[in-house]
Amino acid sequence: MPHSKLIHAALAAREQSVAPYSKFNVGAALLTASGEIISGANVESASYGLSCCAERVALFKALTDESKYQRNFTAIAIASPGGAAPCGACRQLLAEYAGEAEVILINSGSPESHTSSTMSALLPNAFTGDDLPES
Repeated sequence: MPHSKLIHAALAAREQSVAPYSKFNVGAALLTASGEIISGANVESASYGLSCCAERVALFKALTDESKYQRNFTAIAIASPGGAAPCGACRQLLAEYAGEAEVILINSGSPESHTSSTMSALLPNAFTGDDLPES
């Protein structure tokens, strides 16, 4: 099965989710061009706006860890109830930093069946800053 390690990493990351309010546990795993996997889980706050999605946790870890500094992603697997697609904020950040990545959506209740998409399909005509004038 292609991406089986990545799918397993997303499911394992989901186990680290901190979702005491919604009980909507999500795990994500990014695959780099060099084959490294960086994972993250959603973390909720009583002040919902301060919560952070699993996709962003994984992406922020990858972008800011100096020893693993990565910007070339080939895929992201996201494990959630029902195989939910990323929210708008996650789509925006993924379009900017992982725009060419395959997006694998995993239903955590039935992980053997998953769907695949692209960032351009999930966020067509994304604003990535590439069109900004030079300063």
